[in-house]
Amino acid sequence: MALAFVLMMIEGATLGFLSWMLKPLFDRVFVEGEVGVIWWVGGAIFGLFVIRAITSVAYKTIMTRVAQKSSTAMQTDLLRHTLTLDMSFFQNNPPGALLERLLGDTKAVQGVWSVLITGVGRDAISLISLAVVALLIDPMWVLLALVGAPLMIAPVAIAQQYIRKKTAQTREISGHRTTYLDEVYHGIVPVKLNTMQPYQVSRFKRVVNAIVRAEIKIQASRSLIPALVDIVTGLGFLLVLVIGGQDIINGEKTVGEFMAFFTAMALTFQPLRRLSAITGIWQVAAASLERLYHVFDIAPTITSPATPAPVPSDMTIRVQNVSLAYGDLPVLRDVSFVAEAGQTTALVGASGAGKSTLFNVLTRLIDPQEGQVTLGGQDIRALQLEELRGLYSVVTQDALLFDETIRDNILLGREDVAPDHLNQAMRDAHVADFVDQLPGGLESPAGPRGSALSGGQRQRVAIARAVLRDTPILLLDEATSALDAASEAVVQQALERLSKGRTTLVIAHRLATIRSADKIIVMDQGRVVDEGRHEDLMASGGLYADLCRLQFSDT
Repeated sequence: MALAFVLMMIEGATLGFLSWMLKPLFDRVFVEGEVGVIWWVGGAIFGLFVIRAITSVAYKTIMTRVAQKSSTAMQTDLLRHTLTLDMSFFQNNPPGALLERLLGDTKAVQGVWSVLITGVGRDAISLISLAVVALLIDPMWVLLALVGAPLMIAPVAIAQQYIRKKTAQTREISGHRTTYLDEVYHGIVPVKLNTMQPYQVSRFKRVVNAIVRAEIKIQASRSLIPALVDIVTGLGFLLVLVIGGQDIINGEKTVGEFMAFFTAMALTFQPLRRLSAITGIWQVAAASLERLYHVFDIAPTITSPATPAPVPSDMTIRVQNVSLAYGDLPVLRDVSFVAEAGQTTALVGASGAGKSTLFNVLTRLIDPQEGQVTLGGQDIRALQLEELRGLYSVVTQDALLFDETIRDNILLGREDVAPDHLNQAMRDAHVADFVDQLPGGLESPAGPRGSALSGGQRQRVAIARAVLRDTPILLLDEATSALDAASEAVVQQALERLSKGRTTLVIAHRLATIRSADKIIVMDQGRVVDEGRHEDLMASGGLYADLCRLQFSDT
């Protein structure tokens, strides 16, 4: 940027020299007829244009590099920061809004440094050099040219505030647009099945039309500032022509002096317009910067302790008097239970009982307001966050795959996995049963969110991930609920193989899959209402027995 600034200063200064060279051109060549002067004046002017060409190419290349690298760095920093934030942040900020900040706002800021440096380094120096030439010829003419400048102060200030306000609104609406498109394309099946195409297009048109109206108002406000410069400059030219013309007629000034001054004033026109436009550009960038800084200022509340405790060897999980609420809505109410190390503990209950929320508490995606969770007697909040989550393998009913190859979806960025280890994980998870039938084998793309695979295939890939992680604790959240009977049988075999020797917690609505669990925790409305083995719970005749009778009423 410093090098580009120097190059811009050189280019800007050439305008002053260019206007000054017109004085000997008119007075000594055109008026006095000195033919020999043509060569050195013409050569000097040509040299100035060569300097302008070289410096222009150099600084534009440098500033493009600066703009691109700074924008990319900002996007990377923003992504890195947002990935550290709590889950509540992502619940309050939909993906579209985050994408607009990550891409739209950083793009709006991308070119502002180039514009500002160009304005200061080139256009400001141009104005200074041209002003020096004009002042050397006649200070009074300069005052006449600037007589209308004070009239711009109030309108420019008002326009700047309006631009910033409307830009912030536009960015907000653009976030809604991105979120809306994300929902439509990922919900394309219900959109088609319910013939919602006209309705969705109508909704989209309302959003984009609001953006169009705001952008028009922003552009009109931005154009107002250079337009005011045009009016003030025109007024200055008029006064200089009237007064300066009289000075030349009276013999007080030469034609060369007038042409040099007039050229200097004419050459200030474009730099002045560009400098005046910078205020509008800065307001647009400032609105985006405020939105970016707002995200950077948000700090995660779920963090690792300053001096983390060592990871215990005992993988017994104790949930002790845990209570949690989202706002005024209680989700967990004084929950207590023990999941013994190396055993399978099942969580059952109606939807909304708090089972999945418990998994989020165990992995510290969220911290409870009351109570604690211990691992081997150690409060999990005392452990390094990365080490704690490194103890878990999680398989959920919605196995999220990335738009990468099946190999990449299993490895998840790991480069230390031997081929034999990977093949064994695929066999254990029954991925090998279908992957060889795909055209690209392991290199076959999974598609957006795994759309190129069936539900059962996606689940098996997720299980292969868990096998490969080889962690001491396994969390299964409705891992087979969305599968057909054949796929469920295959996946269930893989899960049973995976859970051997591990502390396993299972959430299941299909109670047949957890009859053999070492312990069953029965939950209702955020509370633990019963626990025990399947036979004991059936004999006690509580909620679990009622749920079983509902599911197996035909037996």
